Amino acid sequence: MQTLRQAAELVARRLSDAGHLALFAGGCVRDALRGEDPKDFDLATSARPNEILALFPGGDEVGARFGVILVRESGHQFEIATFRSDGPYLDGRHPESVTFTNAEEDAKRRDFSINGLFENPLTGEVLDHVGGRADLEAKVIRAIGDPKARFEEDSLRLLRAVRFAIRTGFEIDPATWEAMKAHASLLKKVSPERIRGEFDKIITHSARRRGFELLVDSGLMKHIVPEFLALQGCEQPPQFHPEGDVYVHTLIMLDLLRENPNLELALAVMLHDIAKPPTLTVDENGRIRNNGHDRVGARMTEDILRRLRYSNNTIEEVSSMVGNHMNFMHVQQMRVATLKRFMARPTYPDEIELHRVDCTSSHGMLDNLEFLAAQAEAFAAEPLIPPPLITGHDLIAMGLAPGPTFSKILDFVQTQQLEGRLGDRETALAAVREKFLPS
Repeated sequence: MQTLRQAAELVARRLSDAGHLALFAGGCVRDALRGEDPKDFDLATSARPNEILALFPGGDEVGARFGVILVRESGHQFEIATFRSDGPYLDGRHPESVTFTNAEEDAKRRDFSINGLFENPLTGEVLDHVGGRADLEAKVIRAIGDPKARFEEDSLRLLRAVRFAIRTGFEIDPATWEAMKAHASLLKKVSPERIRGEFDKIITHSARRRGFELLVDSGLMKHIVPEFLALQGCEQPPQFHPEGDVYVHTLIMLDLLRENPNLELALAVMLHDIAKPPTLTVDENGRIRNNGHDRVGARMTEDILRRLRYSNNTIEEVSSMVGNHMNFMHVQQMRVATLKRFMARPTYPDEIELHRVDCTSSHGMLDNLEFLAAQAEAFAAEPLIPPPLITGHDLIAMGLAPGPTFSKILDFVQTQQLEGRLGDRETALAAVREKFLPS
């Protein structure tokens, strides 16, 4: 079985043997020079699309208009693009026309210098027409050529600059950064789906806090989740939040998350206090309150995520976590049945992590977490929600007519079961007769 690189070299050799220049391009070269194993290999070549297809008859013309062909080799998939220069970008994403050209001109059309490198896979020679190696050594993200022009061509590059900065740990070149701030509004030209794709990679990255700071400081957040900006300067009760305002609190929480959180958890952390600004009140004694910010926040979360075209499942899960995050303060007072239902919810494992970083980033009190850990151990011998002792069919057999009372009866039986007062079907039926059937 060929490795990914070996398979990519076979593709390059087939092109080379046919008389074409074939180079590894972009991210795979960047990553290899940084000592990382590339996750994919893209190739750039002097061969025209029809010549590529002649060599790879099963190739997929995913972007033949732009000189891009998808091919498979040894079980791996590769994108092969003809060297090109681009015409004007009238839609903020695609060039209106392309001109097939050489490697140097192809490099100049790319986004950032560290992504404009080529490698000859047959010799190992790195071809650098845009100063990418120097920027790799200097640890700088720099737009190729005029930053404003690069961002106008494809405005998603504004977000890509942030993503590459946190992925590499590099600083953004001053001229590129100034262009990002000056032209952040270009992001309005980008579809919510494309914005969401880049944003997801930022919020789930281990350096997500720095990513958020860059999004806010550049002005890009205004065009992604403008509600997030209101967290800045939104004060909190100092006895519970000595760390500062809601913005600082949220950044610390994002930083405290485990290295690879799932998307729903990361979004819930970002949005858990999104409604504190609109619910902020200060009473006559100067006490800060945010009554109902969990419920209002759940509604705001749904609106925000729907605007960014998240899936219904993601919207439901994140909104549920935001709406429930204040309930953890009551867990030690919950009756057993309520607590078991609380712990059995599908989002509970993520909510535990949200609560952990919420407390750790503020007052530091973890007694509710310790209580829940002890309860989980105590409940571990059987399912939190065991199979029901009786069903609606049993109620019909007892002469009861289907209706709203059914839910009340079944809920009563489940509560008694969860609290250990009912353990089998017969005692459950007897309890129903005693409580709900006239004598």
